[in-house]
Amino acid sequence: MRPNSIRQKISSGQPVINGWLAIPSSYSAEVIGHQGFDSVTVDLQHGMIGIDAALSMFQALSSTPAIPLARVPWNDPAQIMRLLDSGAYGIICPMISTVDDAASFVSSCRYPPHGQRSFGPARGFLYGGADYYPQADKEILTLGMIETQAGLDNLDKILEIDGLDGIYIGPNDLALALGSVPKSESDDPVVMKAVEHIRARAIAHGKIAGIFCSSGEAAAMRIKQGFQMVTPGNEAALMANAAKAAVSTARGAQTSAPSKTGY
Repeated sequence: MRPNSIRQKISSGQPVINGWLAIPSSYSAEVIGHQGFDSVTVDLQHGMIGIDAALSMFQALSSTPAIPLARVPWNDPAQIMRLLDSGAYGIICPMISTVDDAASFVSSCRYPPHGQRSFGPARGFLYGGADYYPQADKEILTLGMIETQAGLDNLDKILEIDGLDGIYIGPNDLALALGSVPKSESDDPVVMKAVEHIRARAIAHGKIAGIFCSSGEAAAMRIKQGFQMVTPGNEAALMANAAKAAVSTARGAQTSAPSKTGY
């Protein structure tokens, strides 16, 4: 089976830089996948993406070095299994608040006897290889999102779930849950303390600590803080920022251009 290079990078102490896709386009997926990201997540929760678009995006990512991941809309076994069968090499699952949430999520990603994943990897064979079935449980990544007060309260018990590979922090929902405003790089001391607590406990349990960030600069800061997996914004925001900067530069050049009068 094709190895999951995310696991290899984490085990060697290298940070994973994760791309994020919100636009349902195989072309944009392919472009992002060629920009040096270690992995790229297809976001079916808050991205404008359904299962049909996700399939073509996974196919496009197959032409790139990036490992394809998916964020599911909810902790739904049917959706999780379908995305894995479509070729996702890992799942990010929102709103993991209890031990039962975490156990159900992991079970949906693992074949019996370790879980309840139904057999039928379809495109998993094409992307992963002919030996997908016996190796999948070792390669497929499971990342649960801690973004509620209950998730914080149950954090250590959640981290003890066998087969859960790591935690991915949803900073906006976490901020809302803690009575603050949604802001990826929150300066609210309560939110900042919670983020650091989640990171530290994940590392203490030998799990991956990941987080969504607002920019490359913010992602670099999180790596310095000890996060092992960071996402420097989604492609829609990156595109918007680049376009805005290009327009601003062009208008500045227009304003400062020498006058053509006198010809």
